[in-house]
Amino acid sequence: MRILEHRALRGPNYYSRYQTIYMRLDIEDLEDRPSDKVPGIAEKLEAIFPTIYEHRCSVGEPGGFLQRVRNGTYAGHMVEHLAIELQNLIGFSVGYGKSVDSYERGVYNVVYRYRDEATGLAAGEAAVEIVRKLYDGGHVDLGPVIEYLKEVRDANALGPSTGSIVNAAKARNIPWYNLTEGTSYTQLGHGVKQRRFQATVTDESGIIGHSIADDKDWTKQILGDAGIAVPQGYTCYSWDEIQEAAEWIGWPVVTKPLAGNHGRGVTTDISNLDDLKSGYEAALARVRDDSGAVIVESYIKGEDHRMLVIGGKLVAAARRRPAHVTGDGTSTIQALIDTANQDPRRGVGHENLLTQIHVDEQTHRMLEQAGLTLDSVPSESEMVFLKSTANISTGGTATDLTDEVHPDIRFAMERIARHVGLDVIGIDLLAETLTKPLDQQSAGVVEVNAGPGFRMHMAPTHGTPRPVGEHVVDMLFPDPTDNGRIPITAITGTNGKTTTTRLTTHILRQSGYSVGMGCTGTVEIDNHIILRGDYSGPAAAQAVLREPTVEHAVLEVARGGIMRRGLGFDECDVGVLLNIASDHLGERDIHTLEELARCKTVVVDSVKKEGGYCVLNADDPLVMEHGTYWARGEIIYFTMDPENPALQEHLSERRMVVTVKNGRIVLLRGKVLVDVVDVNDVPIAFEGHAPFNVQNAMAAAAVALAHGIEIDDIRAGLLTFHPTPAQMPGRTNYFEADGVYCLIDYGHNVPALVALEPLVNGLGQQRKIGVSTAPGNRRDEDLAALGAQLAKICDVLYVYESDARGRAEGETADLIRKGAADAGSDCAVEIIMKEKDAVDRAMADAVPGDFLLLLVDDITGTTERLKGRSFPVQSDLAQA
Repeated sequence: MRILEHRALRGPNYYSRYQTIYMRLDIEDLEDRPSDKVPGIAEKLEAIFPTIYEHRCSVGEPGGFLQRVRNGTYAGHMVEHLAIELQNLIGFSVGYGKSVDSYERGVYNVVYRYRDEATGLAAGEAAVEIVRKLYDGGHVDLGPVIEYLKEVRDANALGPSTGSIVNAAKARNIPWYNLTEGTSYTQLGHGVKQRRFQATVTDESGIIGHSIADDKDWTKQILGDAGIAVPQGYTCYSWDEIQEAAEWIGWPVVTKPLAGNHGRGVTTDISNLDDLKSGYEAALARVRDDSGAVIVESYIKGEDHRMLVIGGKLVAAARRRPAHVTGDGTSTIQALIDTANQDPRRGVGHENLLTQIHVDEQTHRMLEQAGLTLDSVPSESEMVFLKSTANISTGGTATDLTDEVHPDIRFAMERIARHVGLDVIGIDLLAETLTKPLDQQSAGVVEVNAGPGFRMHMAPTHGTPRPVGEHVVDMLFPDPTDNGRIPITAITGTNGKTTTTRLTTHILRQSGYSVGMGCTGTVEIDNHIILRGDYSGPAAAQAVLREPTVEHAVLEVARGGIMRRGLGFDECDVGVLLNIASDHLGERDIHTLEELARCKTVVVDSVKKEGGYCVLNADDPLVMEHGTYWARGEIIYFTMDPENPALQEHLSERRMVVTVKNGRIVLLRGKVLVDVVDVNDVPIAFEGHAPFNVQNAMAAAAVALAHGIEIDDIRAGLLTFHPTPAQMPGRTNYFEADGVYCLIDYGHNVPALVALEPLVNGLGQQRKIGVSTAPGNRRDEDLAALGAQLAKICDVLYVYESDARGRAEGETADLIRKGAADAGSDCAVEIIMKEKDAVDRAMADAVPGDFLLLLVDDITGTTERLKGRSFPVQSDLAQA
C-alpha cells in the first residue's frame, strides 16, 4: 500500500461538516484480496484491538465493522477504522470515518475525524502499516505504536493552563486559533471581537504589573507600602553582602534570584553559613542578567499557599506542599520516589497535572539536613520532604482550600491584584491557616506571579477542582451571550464569485463596517490590500479572521480550497451559491456535475442553523436541486423571473426573494414588494447587457438583507460600484481608447463565456477581436468547447498559453484552436504563445470601432498597456 496524499481538512469539507484527515490510498495488490480472502484476519484484528468491537460501521450495531471484515471489505476501509481506534486508544474520542473508491483502480479516498492534527496523521500512517502486516501474516506489536502516538500527542498538546482556557472557550462556542506554532500564543474569537493570551497572560495584562511581578524587591515595596505583610529582606550583589544581610535579618532566611518564577533558584529555611552559601549559588545560577542580584529575606514559618485572582476576584486557593514521600516502614526513600512517579497524573514538565519528582542537589541537601539518604527507610506515615519549595513544577502537591478562605484574606488578595495591576495573578502566601486574618498569625506574601500555572487548581491532589479556565474566558468575554464571532459571508459558485464578493464587501463598507475580504487576487482589510495572490481558500479566512479591526468577513470560496483543506472556518452566517456549471471537472476526483455540486454545497451546509441565511440562485437547476437540499438556516432566493413557479410556496411562507420586475431589482416577501434599484442605474449591469452581473447584484443585495442592512444603504452600494480596475480588477473592465472599445475579463471557462456573450454582443462595434487561453488542467473536451464558444463570439481570435499544468508546450493552445476551427464559424484563429505578445498583436490590429475582448491573466499589465496606447476614458455606458 502507498499513501499518495495525506493532509488535514481543517474545516467543513467535501466529506464532512467537521475537521477530518484525508488520505488518498493506493492499496495496490490488495485490491484483489478483500478481507474475506485472508483467513483469520477478523480474529487477529479483534485480538489486537478488542475495543474495535464497538465499531458499528454501516451495519449499525456493535460488532458491525468486524462483520464487514468477515464478509469481505477492502484494505482502505480497514485503515479508516484502525486510524480511528488508534486515536481512541490514546484518549481522543473520534468516531466518524468514510472510505470511498476513486476513479482509479485500487485507489481509495479515506477520511476520518481527528482531534489533534499531527496525531491524526500519525495514526493514519500507523494504521496503514498495521493493515499491511495483517494481510501479510506478520506480527503486530501494538505497544510501541501506542507509545509513539502518545509522544506525538503530548508534543503537540496544549499545556494544562492553556488547554483549560481553550476548553472553556469551546464550551461557549468561541472559536480559537494557535497563532504561533510551538507556542501557547492563542486567539479566542474573530476580528474585532478577538482576545489573545499566551499561557495565562492575557492581552489586558499590564506590562508594568508584569514587571513588578518579575522583580521581587519591587513587589515587596509595592505591597509593603500598601500595608500587606511581606518578609523583611534585602537585595544583595555579592557573597559578603549576603552574609551581612542574613546576620542582620536573623536566622532562618530564604535566598532567591531577584527575578524568577516557578520556584527556580529558591532555597528556604536556611540556618547556617554553609547552607547559605549553597542557597546563594543556587539563586545566582538563576539570575537572568549580569547584575548578580540575589534576595535574602526572613523565613516565615507557615504553609505555602497559592492564591489565584482573575479579573479582580479570588477564584481559587490551594495549599502547596513541596515534593515529598510518606514512609511505609519497609521501602527506601528512592523506592518511594519511584512509586510516586508511577502515578499516571505525573509527567515531565507541564505535560500532566502533576510533575515527576527528580532527585537533584536540593533533594540531597534536604535529606542531609534531616539526617537521611536515598537508602534510608522512613517509618510508617513519616513525611520526608525532597524539595524546599512547593511548586507543582518541581513535584509538589496541592490541596484545594478555596472554600476555607477568610473574607479578610480574600479582600487582601484582591487588593494585591489591584495594586500590582494584573488581571490574572498568582499570589504566594505563607500562612499557618487561611481560616483567620493574616494579622492574627505568622504570615506574609513572599511573591506574586504573572502568568501563574493553573494545574494545582484544575486538578488538585486533594480537594475540589476549580474551573479556572472558565473564569478567564468569562473575564475576557463578560457577556455570556457573546461567542466572540463576527459575521462571516462565504460565496461560492462556478462563475461570479469574485464580483459578488467585492460588491458585497462594498455594500457593507458603505454601510459603515470595517470589512475583511478574501478573493481571487487579494486579501483586503477595509479596502487596503494586505496580500496578493489567489486567496479564494482557507488562507484568506485565516488572514481576515485574525485581523483585529475586522467587523465583517466576506470570503470567496473556490472548489480547490474546499478539496485541499476544507473551509477556513467552522460555520458562517451567510452562505451564497451562485451557480453550478462544468469547470475543473476531472480534478481531485470531481468528475461529474453532481460531485461538483456537492463540493460547492459545502458552503451552504456550513451555515449556522439559528440565525443563518443561504442565498441561492433559483434560475440554476443544480443549485435548486442540491443547494436547497443542503442549505441550513433560512433561504433567500434570487431569480431573473419574478413568476418563477418554484418560489411560490417560499413566498407564501413570507420568506424573501430578490428578483427583477419591470426593469427594477426588488425584494419580495409574501405579497410585499420593496423597490431596491433600477437595473439600468447599476453600473455593473451595463444597462441590462450583462444579465450575469444583474444576478451578482441581486445575490449581493440578498446578502446585505440577511445582515440587516437598510434598503437605502443597499441601493447606495449598488449605485456606486463600477466595473473599473480599481473596484473590480479583471472583471468586465470596460474601456475606450482611440476609438477602440475594450472589455477585460478573467473568464476562462465555457459557462463564463456564455454569460459574457450577451454583453459582448451588446457592446461590440465592428470586428470583435479576442485574446484568450485556459489552464492546461482542463479536459480535452473542455478546451475544445472553450475554443468553439470563443469562435462563436469573435471574428478574430488570438490564443496564448500561460499555464500548461502538465501538458506539453503548445498542447493547450492547439486544443483551443482546433475547437474554434471545428465550430464551423468564420473566426480567424492564430496561436501566439506569450500573453503579452498576443495582447499587443490584438491592440495593433484594432482600428476605431473594433471591440477587443481580452481574457487575460495579467490584468494589471494589460490595463497599463491599454492606457499607454492613449489615455483611457471610460465610455458613457461604463459610467452609467
